Amino acid sequence: MTTKILTYKDLSINVSEIYEAMGYVDVLPDKRVTTETENIITEVSQWLRPQFAYIVVSQLPAFHLGTIIEKQLCGADAYAIFVATAGREFEDFQQRLSQQGDMLKVFIVNTLGSLIAEKCADEMERILQASIDKLGWKHTNRFSPGYCGWSLTEQHELFSLFPTPTPCGISLTDSSLMVPIKSVSGIIGVGKSVSKQKYSCGRCDFDKCYKKKKTPKRPPSP
Repeated sequence: MTTKILTYKDLSINVSEIYEAMGYVDVLPDKRVTTETENIITEVSQWLRPQFAYIVVSQLPAFHLGTIIEKQLCGADAYAIFVATAGREFEDFQQRLSQQGDMLKVFIVNTLGSLIAEKCADEMERILQASIDKLGWKHTNRFSPGYCGWSLTEQHELFSLFPTPTPCGISLTDSSLMVPIKSVSGIIGVGKSVSKQKYSCGRCDFDKCYKKKKTPKRPPSP
């Protein structure tokens, strides 16, 4: 199993990405939003330790992946099973802010946490590709349970492929949700005959998918 602990700096998050994820497209937030965002980044960057783990397997269990994922994985020589997380420290931080009741801060941290988890998974993809370059292999998009027709209920089976039941400290609830919440998991096909393609969002009916470029909701009024 390949694992790595990162820092906030490793994720190369541009503040404009955070604002865009909040719903500020082609316009800057007001002063309080920018100030609170900068303060949160300053604090989080001091202690954040996002991490990822992946293993490469030659065969998969009998997952019900759906046609979209199966088509992209077709021809793979092996499969990378991965998790990535903002970490339990971030989860604790998010819960403390929720208890304080400042909804603007909660909104900013919720947005930032999702971005941290995805950026951590991006770094995992980069490390994965570097490890298979010597084989002349490429990799597919990453796909997660709950998206593209793959049932969330198979999350437990996905986690069972790791040598530890809690990779990167991530545990699963009975309803297959990950804790910490700001975590992602899934599968990537690797091999000589696969490639990374545009996500087939036009054929997917899951409106809440983060890959769908919808205008997000604006944060609560200060």
